[in-house]
Amino acid sequence: MFHFNITSLLRTSVKKNFSFPPFFATPRSLFHSVVTHSKPDGTDAVASIHSTAEIHPGAILGEGVSIGPFCTVGSDAKIGNACQLYPGSHVFGDTQLGDHCILHTGAVVGADIPGHTIIGCNNVIGHHAVVGLKCQDMKYKLGDECFLHVGDDNEIREYVSIHRSSKSTDKTIIGNRNLIMGSCHIAHDCKLGNNNIFANSTILAGHVVVEDYVHTAGATVVHQFCYLGSFSFIGGGSVITQDIPKYMMVSGDRAELRGLNLEGLRRHGFSDLEIRGMRRAYRKIFMSRINSGSIDDLLDEVEKDEELGGFAAVSSMVQSIRRSFDPDRRGICRFRNWKEGGSL
Repeated sequence: MFHFNITSLLRTSVKKNFSFPPFFATPRSLFHSVVTHSKPDGTDAVASIHSTAEIHPGAILGEGVSIGPFCTVGSDAKIGNACQLYPGSHVFGDTQLGDHCILHTGAVVGADIPGHTIIGCNNVIGHHAVVGLKCQDMKYKLGDECFLHVGDDNEIREYVSIHRSSKSTDKTIIGNRNLIMGSCHIAHDCKLGNNNIFANSTILAGHVVVEDYVHTAGATVVHQFCYLGSFSFIGGGSVITQDIPKYMMVSGDRAELRGLNLEGLRRHGFSDLEIRGMRRAYRKIFMSRINSGSIDDLLDEVEKDEELGGFAAVSSMVQSIRRSFDPDRRGICRFRNWKEGGSL
């Protein structure tokens, strides 16, 4: 019987007969092409494109674009200067990427449906995020135009979904410098301002309006048509079914006002004097031991207070509360009065 040592045989074969092909040493030179193409202004642009990427001839690529393996760029796409498309990322439909955007592996931006997706500059779109797809609103009619506009300097992390508007007369809007953490969902027709932080698995239903510097903790759920006021904080696992006025902190299912977002106000530069004024106004409105009438009466009392009226932040807070009771709004989250042990 014939016996052999497989380990020894492989070692001998590798030594004598096997040599690594040159592409292991220089993958970029073999798999990437430096492509020169014409821009709309007639000048030439240079891009680095992997040989397995599918780039439609009608696509417009800026200077210094890098497109990795197995990417797709559709016919109506416009890719800004110095954008990077990592392997397996895709840009479809009438989609515009501003300069210096990064699409990580598996990211999908845009869709082949009427309307457009516009992404500003310096945005990062994470692994397997989907941005600018058709909404999940049953009222959407196939063939209607729908839109998404995203500003600059946003970080959209892995598995986030952001949908276009549900009708041609509206648009989903994301402002600037927002951090949208993993697995968040931003539904159709939402309006997000600037400098917001949405922790993992935050879910915004349709038509939600988020102002500036709002911070949600993880697994927050927001009902459609709610307003989240500037500098507010939402505790983890909260379910929001009504508006949150500016500067407030809420938590719970269904969320209740828990006081002012004191730490957030300090971090964003509000002075001790301003914060003391807001605390006094909050107590007058929500924690008064004397039931002096309706919420409108309490707001009027704060506005007429000579000392409190001198604080712009207090006036802004009062107006935020008052607007939440407009006919087209949902009112504010429940608040604990002093009899129920509310605290600030």
